Amino acid sequence: MSAIADENGSPETIKVLFVLYPDFEALDVVGPLEVLSRAQHNTKDTATKAFECSFVGNAAAMKSAQGATLKADMDYEDATEDIEEYDVLVVPGGLTNEIIQSKAEPLALIKKWVDVQEKNPAKERTILAVSTGSLLLAEQGLLEGLAATTHPDYYTRLETLCQNASTRDLSERTDVMEERYVVNNARFDLGENPDENPYIVRKRPDGVAAGHARRKSIARKGSNAWKESRRRESIARRASMPLGGMRVITTGGVTAGLDASLYLVASLVSHESAEEVARVMQYTWIKGVTVDAIDV
Repeated sequence: MSAIADENGSPETIKVLFVLYPDFEALDVVGPLEVLSRAQHNTKDTATKAFECSFVGNAAAMKSAQGATLKADMDYEDATEDIEEYDVLVVPGGLTNEIIQSKAEPLALIKKWVDVQEKNPAKERTILAVSTGSLLLAEQGLLEGLAATTHPDYYTRLETLCQNASTRDLSERTDVMEERYVVNNARFDLGENPDENPYIVRKRPDGVAAGHARRKSIARKGSNAWKESRRRESIARRASMPLGGMRVITTGGVTAGLDASLYLVASLVSHESAEEVARVMQYTWIKGVTVDAIDV
């Protein structure tokens, strides 16, 4: 897995936009920021920082639920105009019910992110929703036909929002899973031998996954022969897909945002870079699950 590269093959700086809104969860932002800001294309060269992070907010200074204030680099109007410049959008949790009820930002920006991707599907973009940030994605219909997770206290709320969106849009259901993080669009991640992939959750000797899914993905069901047939089909279909697409990542509670951010470093930069960030932070990276989109 290699980093995003420019036309000359050199690693590009990956542009990340964090959305801020009143009473967001501080660690949902600061955790991923810590991981991404430490990531380097070359782990031996501090000048090769992989990510450039910016913040958008309703005001110049945005206060978190914990009382910490972060400075916004731009307002939502400017962010909407420049949205095509970014590779990753990070949506933290917080008082999401108030956002949904009032139809406030970042809901419109999330919709714009999807619209831009549909206009240029060849570009690879990622949206990372930490904790209850996934509820905002569900409200905008972004999780339809995918698998997702959220903070354990909000599984039922996420299921309700996803069901409502599915009914509203006459679309496919969402599989809500009890995992540290769930990644959709595995085009770049699974490889030809998923069992050896470092981004997929490891299984215990008894065959039970390290996380217990609320609803197990199809990839975890059926006989071994059936699963092998589906695996070969998945590989063949992924091989025929053009590069690009929207990667959608949702996470459990606040610390799960660290795990998903390390996954993001691994998938966009390198596994070596992610392991080095985890080492420096003295953090044990707990893997989530990668879901093949055609198997959801």
